[in-house]
Amino acid sequence: MRLAGKVALVTGAASGFGEGIATRFAREGARVVANDINVDGGGRVAAGIAAEGGKAIFLSGDVAVDADVAALVRGTLDAFGRIDVIVNNAGTTHRNRPMLEVGEAEFDRIYAVNVKSLFLTAHHAVPVMRAQGGGAFITIASTAGVRPRPGLTWYNGSKGAAIVTSRSMAAELAPDRIRVNVINPVAGETGLLAEFMGGDTPELRAKFIATIPLGRLSRPADVASAAVFLASDEAGFITGACLEVDGGRCI
Repeated sequence: MRLAGKVALVTGAASGFGEGIATRFAREGARVVANDINVDGGGRVAAGIAAEGGKAIFLSGDVAVDADVAALVRGTLDAFGRIDVIVNNAGTTHRNRPMLEVGEAEFDRIYAVNVKSLFLTAHHAVPVMRAQGGGAFITIASTAGVRPRPGLTWYNGSKGAAIVTSRSMAAELAPDRIRVNVINPVAGETGLLAEFMGGDTPELRAKFIATIPLGRLSRPADVASAAVFLASDEAGFITGACLEVDGGRCI
């Protein structure tokens, strides 16, 4: 039980990487707050954890809205009394297409969910972690932030911003014993895959997988394993790191 005694808030936990992380954290002994704007999906994940004997609650909320993030932090404290780990996993993208075809509203939403959410969780959770004597943030960014490709320009930029923001947070918050690390998955078996590839056909999958040396897409379990390590005391001397979970795509 590598996370026994820890309380973790996982955003975007209703499906994909977030569901994998929330479920694995609970299996490792963490008490989990699963957050999402998808109420049915988030409730299903929390109920599934409870059915396995774990401890979890679901709290709905939009990570791009200040009042919602404040309520998430308060709700976590009300339920479990502390916050040891925040996994900033919630994310969105635009469909793979030329950069000038993406509209302003879509651009604004991508940066709000992928970048502003880091600002908001920090504002509301850092004071809590400081009072506790430490904590950890994990940002689920993307290989798109370190090895960008055409068709996802504005998404790539948001993930690059998330990576640099997280590393700067790591430098600034280290004296408070608050660690901040980044996981960069390659595109995986999640609901956003069709958006990343501009469709989802066997031919498109084969073309994308051909760019990954280990020969497959990422899976929620891959990202969850990395997140468990970074959240655990085993990673107590690691901060500001960017861990590619990408089958070698960024080589």
